[in-house]
Amino acid sequence: MSRAGIVLFNNTPAGRITEDERGYHFAYDDGYLARPDAVPVSLTLPLAKETYSGKTMIPFFDGLIPEGWLLDIAQKNWKLDPRDRMGLLLTCCKDCIGAVSIVPEQES
Repeated sequence: MSRAGIVLFNNTPAGRITEDERGYHFAYDDGYLARPDAVPVSLTLPLAKETYSGKTMIPFFDGLIPEGWLLDIAQKNWKLDPRDRMGLLLTCCKDCIGAVSIVPEQES
């Protein structure tokens, strides 16, 4: 099963995060990289054409997922598995505090 989300920076599509059988992957959009005003979504993910990958959720994106009582509310309301990091990211991070948000690919 493969899932994907569009990563928005100040409501501008900046890249795409995906999950597949090998793990998690983030790549900046070529159009975003070509913009003169492009900035990284995180200092830990510098602007680059390379794809960032990991067996576990990429730490910056994992940090966007709610914790504590907010996570409890999300789990109860949407019946989410707390171990399903991609599901949590795609469900809970459409309207994050800050410049970055994640929209499930089919909704973009």
